[in-house]
Amino acid sequence: MKKYELALVVSAKVEDEVREATVEKAKEAITSLGGQITNVDEWGKKQLAYEIQKMNEGFYYFIQFDAEPTMPGELEQRLRIMDNVLRYLTVNAEEE
Repeated sequence: MKKYELALVVSAKVEDEVREATVEKAKEAITSLGGQITNVDEWGKKQLAYEIQKMNEGFYYFIQFDAEPTMPGELEQRLRIMDNVLRYLTVNAEEE
């Protein structure tokens, strides 16, 4: 198992319950694909570097997890079709 980090930007225009449900869906996707979540950091509402879908702000989440090397590609396929997810990026968090 390798260590990964998922950066997730959720729309700031949705209500808190919808935003939390979106993050829970992402966490459920990780666990259903065989990953183990080790840490979740919520950075809160931040200004975006550039406008995305006519929005200037988004809620930032960073989810650290352990998973097999093939899992991040499958995870990103699921995130791509999720409503209210503006951007996502999965990176290998292994220290060399």
